[in-house]
Amino acid sequence: MKANELRSLSDGELMTRLDEAYEELMNLRFTMSIGQQRDYNQITAVKREIARIKTILRERQLAAEMS
Repeated sequence: MKANELRSLSDGELMTRLDEAYEELMNLRFTMSIGQQRDYNQITAVKREIARIKTILRERQLAAEMS
């Protein structure tokens, strides 16, 4: 999901997406460790989505502190 699309979501929805992304990352790592998964690109994509969500949440936190 693109950053612009994530910015349109509320904080609660972002936290839900973050939890889901962490769960997906855990599942991907598990399937990699048992040898079912061989595509490392999915792990990279999920890590980037987590970073995007965390960045947007931090931007909002800083904006709230400034005002």
